[in-house]
Parts: sequence; C-alpha cells; structure tokens
Amino acid sequence: MTGQFNVLLTSVGRRSYLVKYFKEALQNNGKVYVSNSSIYSPAFVFADDYIITPLIYDNDYIPFLIDYCKNKNIKLVVPLFDIDIYMLSKNKSIFEKNGINVIVSDVETIEVCNDKWKMVNFLKQNGFDVPNTYIELNCCFNDLKNKKLNFPVMIKPRWGMGSIGIYQADNFDELNVFYQKTKKDIEKSYLKYESNQDIEHSVILQEKIVGQEYGLDIINNLSANYKNTIVKKKLAMRAGETDCAVVENNKILKNFGKELSSKTNHIANLDVDLIVSNTGIYILDLNARFGGGYPFSHMAGINLPKAIIEWNKNNDFNENVQEKSWNIVLHKNLEMIKLDFIERGE
Repeated sequence: MTGQFNVLLTSVGRRSYLVKYFKEALQNNGKVYVSNSSIYSPAFVFADDYIITPLIYDNDYIPFLIDYCKNKNIKLVVPLFDIDIYMLSKNKSIFEKNGINVIVSDVETIEVCNDKWKMVNFLKQNGFDVPNTYIELNCCFNDLKNKKLNFPVMIKPRWGMGSIGIYQADNFDELNVFYQKTKKDIEKSYLKYESNQDIEHSVILQEKIVGQEYGLDIINNLSANYKNTIVKKKLAMRAGETDCAVVENNKILKNFGKELSSKTNHIANLDVDLIVSNTGIYILDLNARFGGGYPFSHMAGINLPKAIIEWNKNNDFNENVQEKSWNIVLHKNLEMIKLDFIERGE
C-alpha cells in the first residue's frame, strides 16, 4: 500500500494516548479518525476527525461504520472495547469485502477472553493455572463449609470489564450480599448486553490468590505468529487498570507469554493479568486488545501501532515490537481536557 493510510479507532473513550501513538506512527502519511457512542470522549480532541456512532448493539452500527470508512477512505479499524471487538470480529468478513482490515482476533478467541467462565475452562484445558472458580453460588458455599476453599472470595461479572461489579467477600454474609450486588451492577450497566447470553450464570466466584501481580502484553503479528512478551510488574492499580508499573526483562514470564500465545492464536495484542505466588503463575484475565497497561510497554520502546501499520503493508520489522529499555518505573498522570468541539447553550 502507498500514499495516505487512514485509521479508525472505535470506542475510543479516554484512550487519547493511542490516538497520539497512531498519529506518530503514520508520520503525516495518513489520518487518525475516532468514534464513540458518546460525544463526551476526551480522545476526540486529539484525532483528525471524530464521529458519534449508534450503540454497539444497534442494528445500524456495523453498516454505519462501513459507510464512514468508505467515505473517509479508512483502510484500518482498531476496536478498543470488549463489546466492540466481539461485534467487529463477528462482522470482520463484511469489512474485508469493502477493503477494510479490522485488527481483531477470531470470534472463538474473543469469546474465550470476554467470557471469564469460558476463559477459566480454556486455560485449565491447556495446562495453565487459574484460581478455583465457581459459577454456582451453592457449590462455592459447600466448598467453603467443607474447607476446600477459604475466604476471601472474589465476586465478579462473568462478562466483566474494568472494575464494575467486583467485590471481595470475607465471610458468608458478605458473600450473599455481594453476589446479589454484582447481579444488580450487571443489570444497571452495559454488562447486561453480553450477560443476557446466560443471565442466571452471569456471576463467577473465585478464590483470592496472594502474590505479586503482573501485566503482560503478548504480541503476535496479523498472522498470529508470536513476536514478543512485555512484562510489567504492577506497583499500583486504579479502577481496574495499572496506574504504576516497572517494565522487567523477566525471562520466565516472557517464555510463559510465548507458551500462552501458542494456545490463543490471537492477533496483535493480548493483554494478560496474572499473579505470581509461591505455588505458581495464576492467570486472572485475558483481553484480546490494547489494554490499559499498553502505555507502559510503549514507553519501554514498543511501537505496536507502527507495527500494525507496517504489517498491513506486508512489512515485518521486528524492531517495532522489541523493548529498548527495562527496569524503568512508569506512572500514569491525570490532566484536564477542554472539549472545545461541544457547543452548549446558556
């Protein structure tokens, strides 16, 4: 491909840094467009242009995006939200027929990542350690009473995102209360859409693993061939995302990431949360997209946006997905953004 190469980031929300990364990667040889269903999206400020979309589950969502891509000559779409990656994965072939490449793994991989119960079973079947996990409250109760499981117990949505509906129960009374609270949180949030697949089993319960938490960015190319694992030792968390971390050259976890890649067959990034304890390496979560911890990898010299663009041009430059430095401590910062594009009457 030559000439202008335009990119669309969907469900962009507050991912302003990704807009900047893609603009830098394009080097003025293309534009970065963004979309979201809400106008109150700070990342809009940094894009070349933006569009308000229908809701992801709206029947018009996919046709709307395709029309927009054709009108703006967009050849590459990068979804940034769990529900969005599922919908775009299901409709990836429609985009391809219109000359648009969507950076998303196949539906089976997305379902394993989005459905935490399916994820647990997939990982166990492939020889990876996970916390003891329950989808039936009574089974969890029985194991606690029989001392096969100990408090604390983590309660979380089966189709969860961010930190919505996650609670820690330290006794039986809290277990009952927080289980019901999680169900209500699901019903009152966008989690209800995917949870409607099996609303009676939309909550999972897990033992709490004690140890050091890490985040991995496991990078495959667009043919699902393994490239690298970036290891981030988490030092602080906020609202379900890594706030402070140190990038490590941890050979054990790098090899662990390579092994996991061979089972998931994802494309681009697989964002992984895990805990290293004195009994093993336990996987907590998988996200087949740019995760909230990606900026730490980028600051260490990884340039996945640039790699994705080059891969689309059939160029395979490995230096884009190799760290330039390790043992650097990084911390996210907050700043205020004025949404000048919103006109409000007095």
